[in-house]
Amino acid sequence: MTVSALSTCGMVAGDVTGDKRLPVLGRPALSIPLLSVLTTNQKGTVAELAIARAAIELGIGVYGPYGDERCDLIFDLRPGLIKVQCKWAGLHGENIIVPLFSARRAAEGLRRMKYSATEIDAFAAYCPETRACYFLEFEHQSFVSLRTAPTKNNQERGVRWARDYEFAAKLKPLLGP
Repeated sequence: MTVSALSTCGMVAGDVTGDKRLPVLGRPALSIPLLSVLTTNQKGTVAELAIARAAIELGIGVYGPYGDERCDLIFDLRPGLIKVQCKWAGLHGENIIVPLFSARRAAEGLRRMKYSATEIDAFAAYCPETRACYFLEFEHQSFVSLRTAPTKNNQERGVRWARDYEFAAKLKPLLGP
């Protein structure tokens, strides 16, 4: 949603308070995508909430750890529990890029840390451009690329299709009674 779209949705000063005497913000000259101004922490929170909602809509129990843990959510697939790390995944061209590491600022610069199989069981990613959530079993790679459209050379072999990793496609078969 753009800033100008927010203006037309009633997200302006006078409309929020209901007081028509307050000044109403005009539309900006340029539309700035709202998601581009989010911090990495805010993007992570948006991704976690979208993933939790998608899981709940599939009938999966969702739990959150207290404290600073390496997993973000725990899914109850009835009978098993799995530790899930949530990721914000952007659309780059025709590929959804899912980072499989954490990044923190440190004195020496950006510190990237990979996850281990003892810390998490799977990754869940939210892509704001497709408005969909994707589920990937644990991998030791730095990132995964999920293809949203056919390749230009019609290559099929070795392509990870985004549709095959959507929540319903991956999680429904794992969900118990």
